[in-house]
Amino acid sequence: MRGVSMLLAGMLLAAGTIIPTPTARATTDGTGRSTEVTVMTRNLYLGADVAEALALLPDMPAAAQLMWEQVAATDFARRAPVLAAQAAEARPDVIALQEATTWRCTGGLTGPREVVYDFTGAFLAATAAAGTPYVIAEAAGGRAFNPGYAIGPYPRLTVVRDPARFQPLFGSDEAACGFEIADALLVRADLAADVVRAGATEYADRYAVVPWLFEIDRGFAWADIAIDGVPVRVATTHLESMWAPDAPVASAAQARQLVADLAPTELPLVVVGDFNADPRDPRPAGAPNPGGQPEAGSACPGQVPAPAVDTSDASCNAYWTMLQAGFADAGPDAGDPANLTWGASALLAGPALDRLGPALAMGNAHGYTDRLDYVFVRNDVTVVDAELVGGAWPADRGTWPCDAPAQVANTEAASAVLAAETGAEPIAGRGVCLSTDHVGILARLRVDAPTA
Repeated sequence: MRGVSMLLAGMLLAAGTIIPTPTARATTDGTGRSTEVTVMTRNLYLGADVAEALALLPDMPAAAQLMWEQVAATDFARRAPVLAAQAAEARPDVIALQEATTWRCTGGLTGPREVVYDFTGAFLAATAAAGTPYVIAEAAGGRAFNPGYAIGPYPRLTVVRDPARFQPLFGSDEAACGFEIADALLVRADLAADVVRAGATEYADRYAVVPWLFEIDRGFAWADIAIDGVPVRVATTHLESMWAPDAPVASAAQARQLVADLAPTELPLVVVGDFNADPRDPRPAGAPNPGGQPEAGSACPGQVPAPAVDTSDASCNAYWTMLQAGFADAGPDAGDPANLTWGASALLAGPALDRLGPALAMGNAHGYTDRLDYVFVRNDVTVVDAELVGGAWPADRGTWPCDAPAQVANTEAASAVLAAETGAEPIAGRGVCLSTDHVGILARLRVDAPTA
């Protein structure tokens, strides 16, 4: 039945019937008024490195224990106020979240599943505490929240040990735990009544880690919002990160569906998120690739030198797919190494040590090796400016003191490398952690209301 359901969903998506396609609305005076809209995109990081866990398969219990310990160390309860403070400072109209994760555990074969970590709820509570509350965009029975792939709590397979947490919940030292990630589109609470429509859509293309058993769901959440009476459609997505040699790249196929699903709308359009595509992908043979991005193979040619909109090969690259479909990249400049947005350590204690050297050689002073996060615009949307948010380790205000031994060790080692490079004072005896493993983007946009 699941296969039949997916086939029907794919047919509906291909037909473009999932999202309403309203005609562009005129302003009350017909003069084509404009307004400024500010959007922020943040990948919250599910708290653990799935790639490290997959490397332990088929030992599922070991993989589950690794992820659980990383989630405890990257402690979202301590990260959420830092992320919320960054949002409160900028006060964007819309915040696009990726990896808005829920971790659930059960203490027995038939016991109830308890929510142990709710990243979305914690982030929303933190924004309220910071003085600038946000809510999930919803209207007319729709909600801009799209659950993605999940690994359920499976007895014996995903059992982890955490006596301090599980004894109060289940009266045991162990529990079976799993997670679900989601994309969520938030609006500032004072704009909640301005949401006209909202919803979520699934991608037909899924990456199969284990065919029919473990296939990764992705999709996007969207909302139509009338800000100052000017309508705009905003969508958030998280395209697939995994890829296989000599196979098509799933993120590119998902981007093509995203473009097709949004094509009918005449509203001003803003699409943001983690696209898991650097403009240099797929990397040609021998090209630097410290972040493990897609590489050239029989199904995907290497990216052309110095790619541009009219010369790039978009067949296996979501970034160029968006630009060739008429979207503009709001920036900051994706071709400048200073604006790379991914490369932090799994425990968030600064850059990953194996990527720090290559990052510095590329020209990124904070250890990032790839540009994965973007704000794209189309249909009467003009970019005012864009900037990076929360990635200037270790000096950025978007850090928090972390104390796991591995976090302290990574902080010391990474800061020593940076000290040798820049002359800064190295850090000793303490951990300094980022609020998430992706740098955020804040974009200010001018949206022009269609005239009558």
